[in-house]
This record gives sequence, C-alpha cells and structure tokens, in this order.
Amino acid sequence: MEQSLTGRSERGSAGKVMLIDDDKSLHVLMRRILEGAGYEFCGAQDGLAGLEMIAGEKPDLLLLDVMMPGMNGFDVCRSMREQGRRIPVIFLSAKGDIVDKSIGFNAGGDDYVVKPFSSDELLLRVQAHLRRHRDDLAFAKAVSREGSSRTGDLEILFNQYEVRLRGELVNLTAKEFEILALLAANPGQVFTRAQIYEHIWGADSSVDESTITVFMRKIREKIEDNPSQPKYLLTVWRVGYKFVERV
Repeated sequence: MEQSLTGRSERGSAGKVMLIDDDKSLHVLMRRILEGAGYEFCGAQDGLAGLEMIAGEKPDLLLLDVMMPGMNGFDVCRSMREQGRRIPVIFLSAKGDIVDKSIGFNAGGDDYVVKPFSSDELLLRVQAHLRRHRDDLAFAKAVSREGSSRTGDLEILFNQYEVRLRGELVNLTAKEFEILALLAANPGQVFTRAQIYEHIWGADSSVDESTITVFMRKIREKIEDNPSQPKYLLTVWRVGYKFVERV
C-alpha cells in the first residue's frame, strides 16, 4: 500500500524529504515535523512502493526504516544505489547495535538514527546531509566543466570518475578520485588539509583531517612513478597540497 503525503504543490527551498516506513503514525508525525521546518514531505509504506515513488517524487533525502515486511530497508537502499541514485539515506531503526549499523552503511546508507529519536536531532542530521549533498553536487558541477584534464602522462576524466596513466586505467577509490579531481581542477592552488576535508567529507563529518595524509600517500602510490618524489601531487610544507601540471 502506498501513501502519498506530498505537502506544498511547489518544492520549497529547503528541499524534499521522503519517508519509507510501514508505521502510519510515523508518517503523520514526520510530515508535521518536516513541513514545520520548511521541507516538502512524501512517503510510502513499503519498500517496493517506495522505490517506485522515488523516481517520480525525486526527493533530496530519504528516511528509510530498516525493519519492514517484504523488502527491508537495507535492500531498498541497495536497489536505489544500483540504480545510480546518490541522494543521502538516513536509516531509522529500533536496533542500535554496531552490526546492524555496519550492514546499513555497507548497503549505501549515510547515517543511522535509533528510534525513539528527538525531532531536533533528526532535523539537524537532515539539514547537515542535505547541505553536504548540495556541496557535493556543486563540486561535481565545478570539476566537470572542463570534462577532462590531461597533463604529462596523466589524464583525469571528471565525468567518468576515471584516471588514466599512460592510457592505462588507474584503480582509485571514489574518495581518492574526488581528492585528486579537486586539486586537478584547480592546478597550482594550494589546499590545506582542512579545506580538502571540508570539500570532500563536509564540515559535519567525523573523519579525522590526518586521514588526508594517508589518502595523499595512496594516490601518489598509484599515479606517481616515484611516490617519494612526486611530480603531480606536491606537498607545500606546513600548508597543504597542490596539483602541478606537467608538459
């Protein structure tokens, strides 16, 4: 059974949030909370109906119950990610153990809220994930303007999320690519660890800035002939990193 609870006829500036949960009372509550905060709201009461509704409603963020009859929330998230949809997903569950959370994150979720939860906390998380998602979209748009960047033996295909060295595909993770793309889209500009961290993970993420150092080492191992003497990704002592174009 599908329940459409779309609020205003035109999309509000705050964005549209969708709930997939088999609890009818939660739909009523979330509609009041989210519309009261300026968001549009739509919802479905089972996984299959929710997947169909996502295509038509095009929500900006998904609140997804874990335990539902038929298709559970983890399977809904996996199916959505397989379709190429990258909107933020916040799982809602009465279970808070680490194993359950691990399954959710591995399924493609972005956050996990344990029931019962406070409306203030949920709204803060919704706001943070929407802001980060919009920053990600702005970043993707910025780095895709040129389509690709070729320097020396290195070619970066922004739209395809691919890097090639002497024509051979370089096996970068998504985060490794995003860091490299950020720097390559702004050659010569020095980025501090904090700036890279905020661009890629968002200001509200719990990732340690020192992780950037590890990522830079891994990227260099994959694109540099001599990682200890890099020619593309250079360290600016006591400041950060920059990408240097080569003939």
